[in-house]
Amino acid sequence: MERLDDLEAFLAVIEKGSQAAASRHLRRPLQSLNRSLMALERALGVELVKRTTRRSEPTEAGRVFYERIKPAVAEIIEARAEAANLRGEISGSLKVGAPILFASFYVAPIVSRFLRLYPNVEIELRASDEQVDLVAESLDIAVRIGDSADESLIARRLHVLRVVIVGAPSYFAEHGRPKHPSDLEQHSCILRAGTEVIDKWPFRIDGQVQSVKVHGRFRSNSAAAIRAAASEGAGLARLPLWQISDLVAEGALAIVLPEFETEGMPIQLVWPPTRAPLERVRRFVDFLSSSLKTDLL
Repeated sequence: MERLDDLEAFLAVIEKGSQAAASRHLRRPLQSLNRSLMALERALGVELVKRTTRRSEPTEAGRVFYERIKPAVAEIIEARAEAANLRGEISGSLKVGAPILFASFYVAPIVSRFLRLYPNVEIELRASDEQVDLVAESLDIAVRIGDSADESLIARRLHVLRVVIVGAPSYFAEHGRPKHPSDLEQHSCILRAGTEVIDKWPFRIDGQVQSVKVHGRFRSNSAAAIRAAASEGAGLARLPLWQISDLVAEGALAIVLPEFETEGMPIQLVWPPTRAPLERVRRFVDFLSSSLKTDLL
């Protein structure tokens, strides 16, 4: 079998589009990478890559070779990482998904602590408020707030996040505080808008969960924008407490109707089912789970 370094060099050149980009990605000197390509072509007796000063493109033989060896090389790299795990080490890369604000507030600091513990691991954090397809996006694990739309995923429920109704002192000074969910008909509310506008808020009234229709002149698909608008007195907002706990502590926002709150939103970790989860995935799941439980309490 050809040297693994030569095969990795070839794959990187095809995927990154140039030898220079592949050199940066692999953190290998350009001359070393070029020697790997030449050695591989000599061993196979065929040209694999058409080289120009700016681009490197596969030949027909190169395209066929790339498609055949890519999964095999990935398996070898994973096997090598797993062997290292048996020595008590973990290495390799992880791709983690999380909602945008939650990624900034909680996940990024936890990732930083994990990387300090495991210096041979690399993590890519992708922030999105959409429930993306983990397999299609090549994500190893994702943080989901609310119920997951994909029941095929493995899930670990961590906590239930309190969701509250808040407003700014300036808003209450002008419009008063609602004392019952039915009072919201007389108030301006900030609405969440995505694929559809959420204009019904759930409350527990007389022991039953009921939806109350709300209205307002401002709506957004951004939790950060709703947070900012509420703190400026644009209206009442319904938000997870973790998103605004700092503003509540400062007095910039105040919670109303707490006695009518519903259970809240579940937060869970989800990941695709595999035959044998990688050790780095298992350790990160445990670390993230433990850290979030501590940070969210």
